[in-house]
Amino acid sequence: MTQTIAPRVRTLVLLLLAAACALLAGAGPASAHAAVTGSDPAQGAVVDKAPARISLTFSEQVALSDDSLRVLDPQGKRADTGKPANVSGTTYAVPLRPGLPDGTYTVAYQVVSADSHPVAGAYTFSIGAPSKTSVSVSGQSADDGVVGWLYGFGRYVSYAGFIVMAGGAAFVLACWRRGSGVRPVQRFVVSGWVALTAATLALLLLRGSFTGSGKVSDIVDLALLGQVLQTKSGAALVSRLLLLAAAALFIAVLFGAYDKREDAQEKRDLTFGLSIGGIVVAAGLAASWAMSEHASVGLQAGLAMPVDVLHLLAVAAWLGGLGALLVALYRAPADTPVDAPAVQRFSRLAFGSVLALIATGTYQSWRQLGSWSAFTDTRYGQLLLAKIALVVVLVGVAWISRRWTGRLTETAPAEASAVREKERVSAGAEAAGDVDTTAVRRGESPGEGDSTLDTDTAPAHGADASGTATGKQPGSEPADTERAAQLARQQAARDTARQKRLRDADPNRSGLRRSVLAEAGIAVVLLAVTTVLTQTEPGRTEQEAKAATAASASSAPDTGASGALTLNMPFDTGGEDGKGIVTIDIDPARVGNNEMHVYVERPNGRAFDIPEVKVEFTLKAKDIGPLPVVPDHIATGHWSANGVQIPMAGDWKVDVTVRTSDIDEVTVSKNAQIG
Repeated sequence: MTQTIAPRVRTLVLLLLAAACALLAGAGPASAHAAVTGSDPAQGAVVDKAPARISLTFSEQVALSDDSLRVLDPQGKRADTGKPANVSGTTYAVPLRPGLPDGTYTVAYQVVSADSHPVAGAYTFSIGAPSKTSVSVSGQSADDGVVGWLYGFGRYVSYAGFIVMAGGAAFVLACWRRGSGVRPVQRFVVSGWVALTAATLALLLLRGSFTGSGKVSDIVDLALLGQVLQTKSGAALVSRLLLLAAAALFIAVLFGAYDKREDAQEKRDLTFGLSIGGIVVAAGLAASWAMSEHASVGLQAGLAMPVDVLHLLAVAAWLGGLGALLVALYRAPADTPVDAPAVQRFSRLAFGSVLALIATGTYQSWRQLGSWSAFTDTRYGQLLLAKIALVVVLVGVAWISRRWTGRLTETAPAEASAVREKERVSAGAEAAGDVDTTAVRRGESPGEGDSTLDTDTAPAHGADASGTATGKQPGSEPADTERAAQLARQQAARDTARQKRLRDADPNRSGLRRSVLAEAGIAVVLLAVTTVLTQTEPGRTEQEAKAATAASASSAPDTGASGALTLNMPFDTGGEDGKGIVTIDIDPARVGNNEMHVYVERPNGRAFDIPEVKVEFTLKAKDIGPLPVVPDHIATGHWSANGVQIPMAGDWKVDVTVRTSDIDEVTVSKNAQIG
């Protein structure tokens, strides 16, 4: 049999390797989040003559469509001609019509990062002198509605499915091989595969609408699906589906042929084959994320992608194994409880995973943030701090679980001996009880041993010629068989209940259950934060965009017009000294160039400084914005910005983000009629 199984193992390994290599070889690096870091003409600039083209520079390479860059004149008519194109590196341009008249022009852009994140915005520049504009921007726009929510939920489910499937299988192979025959553990791993497969299919259908119109009806648009399949992110999703087919084969062998093997050598061979094949498939699945998200672009992409793969595998081994352990502790049959050595092996596996997470996470943090200030000044950094805090709490609870594991290991021999003794005594008592039950069923008193033989062999008084006795009627044999089956079921239920009572009575095992349950709860929240983090613009990119916007705003001219609009907005960040009032003065509050002043005061009217103030203008009716403004700090509680360009009249939404400490932040909003 060993000679028979070895070729099968080699064939399985070769098939998995070939599938993974074929998929990984055909997938190239993709882009992550992108932000505008420069433009020509610059935001708010006033040029003497009409340029031949406008160009935008992004922090990363982006994907373009025919309408990705649009330039609109003061009357709202298209001023661009031709299709946008990449002119150099991460700079993209679109040509303009010759002989454009003086006035204020609006540049609206919508591009798609290769990791499926839409990036949209708008800004203005002027030819000759600023003017009023009646721009009506229509077309595609990034969507944060139902489609956006569904896409984000699909990403969460895909991460969770991978962690459950890969981590659960790793727990079975590396820690508790008897678990391959335990139904709850099997269902746990298979549910991970189903969740990941369903989420991947959903993401394929949703992506076209998510990066385009945002309409629910476009989810089933086959034309959009065809376009998605031609992108690198679409190829990554298709690769993931093909690798999931290999994962299905792996799971079928793990819970089928592997569980049924009894020969020790055959099982060792199959364990080796499944371990190699499982690592290859899991690494391939992890690479489908690494090659289409933050790791694939920026600094040291060639190193960052394998580091990202290792990071995701470590997360799966730790959190997925934790989930499998929880299922085993709560749902495993009483006759197949998870033993102390298995828990101890998982403890070592989790410890190694945590070390890998610390090493890879440190590298990723440095790469995505670039500075200490980005931890508190960017949304990515703040989410990363939250993730680090959750990991620290999770490690603390894991340390408690490790202590319970040590106690469980120490008491395991004595516990096993006590259980065997209880089972022996209980079995003897139940055997005596069965004799008494049989005697009572036959109409005898307990202890009438020999009379049973007499009753069974001698005809009773009054028996007829056919041998029918008063105590045994025709057709009683099926009734006896049914009664025996009922007694057997009752006995099995008593055995199960007895073993469960013995298992639950162990304080060490109960303590381990509670601590593992707490770990799993924290892990669910941690996974949610991680999913949001992967969809957030990296801190390094956000700071570059802030610097570019600030430089553009500070260099823009001032019209010198009169008039002002004042907006008062109370805020409460929830932290210490986090209440106050932010006042926005916009002068002249008309289309074109404006001067903006921001004042922050305590509830008693006294000015005070806070770490950060950000302002964004959005005109949803025209699909313009958000237009970010980063004011300069002037004096205590006073910030200002010159050259704030308002491209068109309308009911603008003014969002003001106020940060009063490293972690306390709130965004308040108010509508303002401008123009």
